[in-house]
Amino acid sequence: MAGVLAGAGLWGLSGTAAQQLMQGYGVTPQWLVTTRMLVAGVVLLLASPWLGARDRLAPWRDEASRRQLVAFALGGLVGVQYSYMASIALGNAATATFLQYLGPAFVTVYEVLRWRRRPRNHEVAALLLALGGTLLLATGGSVGRLAVPAGAVAWGLVSALTLAFYTVAGAGLLRRWPPALVIGWAMGLGGVAMGIVAPPWHPGPRPVPWNGVAAGLWSFVVLGGTLLAFTLYLASLRHLRPSQTSLLACMEPLAAAASATLWLGVPFTPPMLAGGAAVLAATLLLSSRAATGPQRPAAAG
Repeated sequence: MAGVLAGAGLWGLSGTAAQQLMQGYGVTPQWLVTTRMLVAGVVLLLASPWLGARDRLAPWRDEASRRQLVAFALGGLVGVQYSYMASIALGNAATATFLQYLGPAFVTVYEVLRWRRRPRNHEVAALLLALGGTLLLATGGSVGRLAVPAGAVAWGLVSALTLAFYTVAGAGLLRRWPPALVIGWAMGLGGVAMGIVAPPWHPGPRPVPWNGVAAGLWSFVVLGGTLLAFTLYLASLRHLRPSQTSLLACMEPLAAAASATLWLGVPFTPPMLAGGAAVLAATLLLSSRAATGPQRPAAAG
C-alpha cells in the first residue's frame, strides 16, 4: 500500500516539476515527452529481467501482440503523455491531472456503447459527478468564463480520452506479458516516434537556460516521476486488488494540486477543489464497483 501511495505521489509531483520546466525554462511539451519516454523505455527494458521479464523480445514474436503493442504505444501512451504535458504547459499541473482522471468515465461510456447495454445506476451517478466536476474545474464556479485557458481544458479532455484508450488497449497486453516489458517497449517506441517531431537535442524554440535547478527538475520528471513511480506502483499490484490500487492512486491529483499551489502559487479556488473532488468521487465510484475489468497500466501521467 505504501508503494502505490508513494508512486502516485511521485507522478503528481512530477507534473508540477514539468510545469516549472515548461513555463519557467521554455522547454516544449513534445521535447519533454520525447526525452522522458526514451530514457524511461531504455532503462525499463534493461531492468526488465529483474522485474519479471526473461525474454525482452517475446512480445514481438507474437503477431497479435505486435499490433497491440504498436497501437498501445503510439495511440495510447504517446497520446496520453503529450496531451497531459500540453495541458500542463497551457494551464497548470493540478487541473491537467484532475481532468486526466476523467479517463475511467470515458471507459465506462465506451463499454456501454460497445456492449449496447443500459448504464447501471452507479455509472450514471459517476458520469454526472464527472460532468459536474469538469465544469467546476474549467470555470471555477463562474458560469460564462473559464478559470484556465481553453486550450488547457481541451488538452486535458484529450488526455482523459487517450487514457481511456490506453487502459483498454493495454489490458490484453498486461495479461499476457510482464508490465515492465510492455511499458518499456511502449515507452521506447513512443519516444522514437516523438523524436521525429521533437529531437532530444532541441528542447525549445529558444536556447534553454540550463542550470542545476532545471537539470534537477528534468531528472525528477524522468527518474522519480516515471521510473521510480512505475516500479513502486508495479510492486504494489502483487499485493492489492485493482480497486484498491485505483483508490490509492488518487494520491496523484491530490499531490499535483497541493504541490502546484504551495510550490508554484497556482490559484486553486474552492469551486475548483470541489470539481476535483467530484472527479475523484466518480473515479472511486467506478473502480469500487468493478470487481473485474481492465487495470489501468502504470506510468500514464
